[in-house]
Amino acid sequence: MEPSKVRTCLYFERGGHAAASFYVSLLPGSWIETVHALGNAADPMVVEFTLAGAPMMILTAGPMFQLSPAVSISVLTKDQAETDRLWTALTADGGAESMCGWLTDRFGVSWQITPERLMQMNTSPDLAAAGRARAAMMSMRKIEIAALEAAFAG
Repeated sequence: MEPSKVRTCLYFERGGHAAASFYVSLLPGSWIETVHALGNAADPMVVEFTLAGAPMMILTAGPMFQLSPAVSISVLTKDQAETDRLWTALTADGGAESMCGWLTDRFGVSWQITPERLMQMNTSPDLAAAGRARAAMMSMRKIEIAALEAAFAG
């Protein structure tokens, strides 16, 4: 298999290999591709991986740059069970909840955990129902599909 020409790169001060290993454990279709120690076997400089089919890499190169919510990993979930599983795993051990399905994991990476049903409601031709669902979402941290459905129905 030929390497991907384009991939998202996340810059870490330290712990990139641990983060990539954790991320690939969360989603089917994910795996570590290559690890380039480049002098530091304990905390490799470059880890290339695939996350649910999307090519990614982590560059671990010191404190020069910091992660920011300006870049996030967005995951479209099938149902509440998948939403809950990912939310729980990503907020564990020092992760932090934010608003509207956003969180920051213990490594400092921002994620959006978004149920497919939310996206369907947001694009509904019933603009009033879509607006009620969006208003309900704005009051949530983790997205609760049942509450969105109730708001959508009016």
